[in-house]
Amino acid sequence: MPQCGGVLRRGALAPHPSRAQRRPGRPGRRVASKGPALTRIGIITQARMTSTRLPGKVLIPAGGRSMLDHHIDRLATTGLPIILATTTNAADDPLAALGNARGVEVFRGSEADVLSRFAGAASASALDVVVRVTSDCPLIDPAVITRGVGRFLELDDPHAHVSNVLTRTYPRGFDFEVFSASALAEADENATDPAEREHVTPYLYAGGSPRASIHSITQDADASRYRVTLDTPEDLTVIRTLIEEHDAAALDVGEIVAVLDAHPELAGINAHVEQKKLGE
Repeated sequence: MPQCGGVLRRGALAPHPSRAQRRPGRPGRRVASKGPALTRIGIITQARMTSTRLPGKVLIPAGGRSMLDHHIDRLATTGLPIILATTTNAADDPLAALGNARGVEVFRGSEADVLSRFAGAASASALDVVVRVTSDCPLIDPAVITRGVGRFLELDDPHAHVSNVLTRTYPRGFDFEVFSASALAEADENATDPAEREHVTPYLYAGGSPRASIHSITQDADASRYRVTLDTPEDLTVIRTLIEEHDAAALDVGEIVAVLDAHPELAGINAHVEQKKLGE
C-alpha cells in the first residue's frame, strides 16, 4: 500500500507545494505489489475553461488562491503524482500554464472525448493505476482518496473499480474513482456511446465491461445531501464562504460537513441545484 500520508489536518496544507511534492516528468509513484511488477499510481484530474454553467470556474479565486490551486494543494498531500488533463483548446492555455507552474504533469487532449483524454494521459505517464478526480472539487479530501487507493491495492484485481460515487454517502465535491490503466484502455477501445466517451467511466461500472468488480467506499454518516462541488454560481457562493469564512482549505470532509450542519442557511444556498445527468 502506498505511503500516501493523506490524512488532512487543520493547518497541514502549505500555501505552495514543497519541492518534494513537485514531480515534473515523473511517470508515477512506484509501489511494490504482490507480484514481481511495480505498480505506478497517479491522480488524473480533468479541467477546462468552457464549463457551460460557470465558465472559467476553476480559475475563480477564493481566499487569495484559484479553485484549481486549492484542488492541487489538497491532491498533493496524498504524495501521489498529479496529471492535469486539459484540452488542446487555446482557451485552456492558462490551465496548462498553471499546471506547469505548480510542477504537475500536463496532458492535453480532446475536449469532447474525455475518455480518450484520460487514456492518453495514463499512457503518457506510464500509469498502471489511475485515480480519477475532477477539478470542480476544490476541497476534495486526500484521506478519502488514500483510503480508496489502499482498498484497490488490497483487492489486487485489475478489473476492480473502487469509488465513493456509485453508493453516495459523501457530499458531492469529494468524488474519486480508482481503476487500472488496462481497464481504462479497454474502455477507450470499446466504448461507443457518447455519454461513455464524455464521462470516462460509465463503461467500467455500468455493464460495458463484463469483468468489472465494483467496490464502494462509504462512511457511516450519510452526508450526500450536501454539495461542495463547483458547477453553478450558487456552488461558488457556498465554496467561497467555506474557504474565506470557515477556513475550509485546511479542513477534512468531516469538519466541512460539521460546518454545513451548523450553518443550514449556507448549505441551503445550493441545495436545489441538480447535478447534470449522463448525456446532458
